[in-house]
Amino acid sequence: MDKCWRPNPHWRKVRNQLARCSVGFAGKMTGNIGKGVTQYKVTDPSDNPLNPKPGTLRYAATLIKGKKWITFKRNMKINLHKPLLISSFTTLDGRGVSVHISGPACLIVYKATDVIIHGLKIHDCKAHPPSSVMGPDSKIMELGQVDGDAIRLVTAKKVWIDHNTLYDCEDGLLDVTRGSTDVTVSNNWFRNQDKVMLLGHDDGYVRDKDMRVTVVFNHFGPNCNQRMPRVRHGYAHVANNYYQGWTQYAIGGSMSPRVKSESNYFVAPESGRKEITWKKHSQGDKMQWKFYSVNDYMENGACFGLQKGIGKARPNYGPSQRFTVADAKTVKELTSSAGALHCTRNSVC
Repeated sequence: MDKCWRPNPHWRKVRNQLARCSVGFAGKMTGNIGKGVTQYKVTDPSDNPLNPKPGTLRYAATLIKGKKWITFKRNMKINLHKPLLISSFTTLDGRGVSVHISGPACLIVYKATDVIIHGLKIHDCKAHPPSSVMGPDSKIMELGQVDGDAIRLVTAKKVWIDHNTLYDCEDGLLDVTRGSTDVTVSNNWFRNQDKVMLLGHDDGYVRDKDMRVTVVFNHFGPNCNQRMPRVRHGYAHVANNYYQGWTQYAIGGSMSPRVKSESNYFVAPESGRKEITWKKHSQGDKMQWKFYSVNDYMENGACFGLQKGIGKARPNYGPSQRFTVADAKTVKELTSSAGALHCTRNSVC
């Protein structure tokens, strides 16, 4: 994935090459490139939720129509006054600069497809009461209460979340909910958080059975408590991630999820719960679980717990989604550059 673009010292001149590098359920993001893409550079870190100024991130995300590849002119700290809605065929590309995003609920991908979120530092996102914001295609949208997640996907499809650093949010760092599917979460650094990643809206939202998410090459920790991820109903391929401890658990689920944990590197906490998994048996759960470990490396007493449906939760990737899962013992090195990259404009990342 990274080898597809990082070794090129001229990556700035071919930024769009990134779209061909994704793997996992998101597949290649070639819908984000090609004819008709608007290249837009954010120059102003201010935010006006109802009347976005030209040059701001909200202006780029909501008022620019069609395909858009959004970059940032310089290092900046963007404090969103209200949640930011991301439209279809949008790429947020923070490479080459340091971009911090904070504020109420931060980023929401709502009923959108073909979205790339890359190279951002998203943190200190807070809950926010019902409000009005400028939405995609220049339409004012009414939002209900939002919980304070760094990134939330709602009925979204084909989303790639790569090389971001996420931490210290009021609710969670990533929620994939309400029928969202075909998502790849890769090379991110999740830290300092209670609830990290939720896949599935709630136990009653049966539509999430069709959810497919790849969680690969991420670094979880330090100071992560639970949900790395927690899966309701759907399917998750969790591979080649580094887990730097937990408090309650690392990977959990309810409502008969399908989870293949493959070649991850789990380091249990020095004290407390050593078991990696947590399984909630809810009303209506028919116990048709497929939840198991393949070639995971477990250190400091880590253990996976009861496994069910061994061998029956294969990802069945297509040609544009497949990738080679590395040996678990190499995962610490593989994930050593997880998170937003510290690369300059004129160097190899």
